[in-house]
Amino acid sequence: MMYHILLSRDFDLEGIEREAQAGKRPRHVIWNLSQTLGATVHVPTNDPLTLFDWLCSKIIGQPEQWALARRLVSQLTEHDTVFCLGEDVGFALAILCKFKGKRPKLAVSVMAPYRRRVRRLLKFFRLGDQIDLFAVNTQIKATYIRDYLQLSGERIYQQPEQTDIRFFNPGAAQPKTRPLVVSAGLEQRDYQTLAAATQALDVDVKICAVSPNASAKTKVAFPKVMPDNMASRHYDWSEFLQLYRDADVVVVSLLWNNYSAGLTTLIEAMACRRPVVMTRTPGLADELINLGLVTGVEAGDAAGLQHAITHLLEHPEVAAQQAEAAYARILSEHTSEYYVESMIAQLQQLGNVPQPESFAAPLPA
Repeated sequence: MMYHILLSRDFDLEGIEREAQAGKRPRHVIWNLSQTLGATVHVPTNDPLTLFDWLCSKIIGQPEQWALARRLVSQLTEHDTVFCLGEDVGFALAILCKFKGKRPKLAVSVMAPYRRRVRRLLKFFRLGDQIDLFAVNTQIKATYIRDYLQLSGERIYQQPEQTDIRFFNPGAAQPKTRPLVVSAGLEQRDYQTLAAATQALDVDVKICAVSPNASAKTKVAFPKVMPDNMASRHYDWSEFLQLYRDADVVVVSLLWNNYSAGLTTLIEAMACRRPVVMTRTPGLADELINLGLVTGVEAGDAAGLQHAITHLLEHPEVAAQQAEAAYARILSEHTSEYYVESMIAQLQQLGNVPQPESFAAPLPA
């Protein structure tokens, strides 16, 4: 059995690993997965583009992803197991395999199964017949795909959120003159509400306004005028780690969304053993809030956010207890190593299952 991993965009995984080994940044979990599994990693970079690729990109994804899928489809057989990170490159490969009559064993991670385009492609191309394992990051998404495609439960895998605890871990804070509130990220962030909640407080607010997945379509709300106690800039990895460690409270303030934005920041802050306040959204955030590991607030509720921040600042023993419990959760369920072990078990099981002509139950007309 040969294993393959398809990325939606290019990453210099070897370069990232060199920097990680030097302690300059976190490891990339896909490097660890590929090395442990012995998988070949494919990225959409140098394949020549054709008119076909451009036309297909109107369906989903980018031309480069279709070019990669087009090259691989001629090479794959039933003896290959392929893990696609993203519905863009994953659906492209599944569609081409379907039309070419190829049946490698496909696992595809799906971030937004509710989106109209994703739903239509799943049904129109009957991708439940072609994709053997759907990987999602919340139980809500797992239930949605299972019910929408009428699949058995073993066809859906709920991936754990993960971070590199060799990099993101507790450490000493630098001296400061007043409490520090930290936030990070761009996708679906609501910094207007964070500004409204903190502008009258005797705190500093520092934002690392960077997202690896940001695009022209990224939704983010900044205040029209930044309060005097709020600053936003780019931080390099070592600065970013120290920013977490310096934080008295980490806030993940979100516009309402149902695709689990903000989880990377949440998990990194928990790994640094910092208390977190987060907008309540469906999925892991809601679960951790209900468990008391994260303080939850409603979307757009500046007064509620201010109260949550103030409560943790005024009751450091409560903040420390919450942070410690959340840190224990990270160590048990959200490390890179746990993710790799779990994903390898899924892919190896998939690779050992004989491939019938169709896994999918009949869909309604």
